[in-house]
Amino acid sequence: MASSTPHSPSIIWGTLIISGTIIGAGMFSLPVVMSGAWFGWSLLAMLLTWGSMLLSGLHFLEANLHYPSGASFATVTRDLLGRGWSRINGLSILFVLGILTYAYISASGAIWQHTLNQLGLPVSARTAGAGFTLLVALFIWLGTGAASRMTLIFLGAKLIAFLMIFGGLLWHAQPAALLGSWPEQRAWFPYVWMVLPFCLASFGYHGNISGLMVYYRKNVRKVVQCLVAGTVLALSIYLIWMTGTMGNLPRGEFVTLAQRGGNIDVLVEALSGLLNSPWLSLLLTLFSTFAVASSFLGVTLGLFDYLADLTGARGDRWGRAKTTLLTFALPLGASLIWPQGFLVAIGYAGLAATLWAVITPALLARQARRRFTDGWQAPGGQTAVLFVLAFGALSIITALLSLVGWLPVYAR
Repeated sequence: MASSTPHSPSIIWGTLIISGTIIGAGMFSLPVVMSGAWFGWSLLAMLLTWGSMLLSGLHFLEANLHYPSGASFATVTRDLLGRGWSRINGLSILFVLGILTYAYISASGAIWQHTLNQLGLPVSARTAGAGFTLLVALFIWLGTGAASRMTLIFLGAKLIAFLMIFGGLLWHAQPAALLGSWPEQRAWFPYVWMVLPFCLASFGYHGNISGLMVYYRKNVRKVVQCLVAGTVLALSIYLIWMTGTMGNLPRGEFVTLAQRGGNIDVLVEALSGLLNSPWLSLLLTLFSTFAVASSFLGVTLGLFDYLADLTGARGDRWGRAKTTLLTFALPLGASLIWPQGFLVAIGYAGLAATLWAVITPALLARQARRRFTDGWQAPGGQTAVLFVLAFGALSIITALLSLVGWLPVYAR
């Protein structure tokens, strides 16, 4: 007799949503930012950030399980931490996800303009960005399943291009160049504080957890597997990127790269002699395009889920259409008027993200354990909650010191 139990989706879709959201154009700046602390200290900072951000995601998942499917930060925070904290947290979520949506619209416009112009289709950056935004909005409106399948395509293409460009660099990496001597590492340590805010900004995915709860019908085991697998995949790609760049370029050369902007094209130009491939420019274009596209989908899906919960929108066709309009209208309009305006505001996004992606989830888990006596709990107990809160406090301090220019910076 056939089973009447609905088929549960594979964890591959959720894994790709998480990793696709995490891995974006921001990774291009990591080697330059990390050049002061270099590989060893930066690796420790990256591992610390990964563990803390994974735990904070599991903390939010723990609290979210006590609420109806589709409940996002708005509902859970308001009920457990009060309306005052919910408003502050909500503003930080809207600011971070809104700024990132705005940034990805602008970035996608420039990238797609370059791609289409190479194909003989002259379009402006504004037109290309608006057209791609409407395409992403269509998949967001169709639902998490459609968005995850597009993320699969984007992430797959991104990984192939990434490995073709940078995988070969691993064979040329010099362990001595990566590690250095102990006296050198002691001298490099003060630069590690500058790395922490960038590492935190490189592991943002918390806005997608509520959508995964809906997609997997509150199957906590599968959602946990998605969070772990997605963050581990992102961490692995970051480590390949760090090893391939720092293992081939001298530390002092990153000062010159930073002075030239420190973007992906500058790094690839410096490494092109090792790669020795006539297809480098094409692969670079593909990688940049799909890196922005996959993160664009993940970030806007998280913003959509939060707005749907905040406004109480229905999940039918018209309800999703209204939420989609709220998600994209303001960032798209701003990108058309100020195509480069996000450069100043995005510097504060990491600081705001610390509140809602690190501190709030830990507080939610602690309060949920006081109110609810049963249900799944994130690993580590109270110790893990205190660990995440300490990491959040450290991140805020380093971000503020960075903003006022009180942290040592190696590559300028």
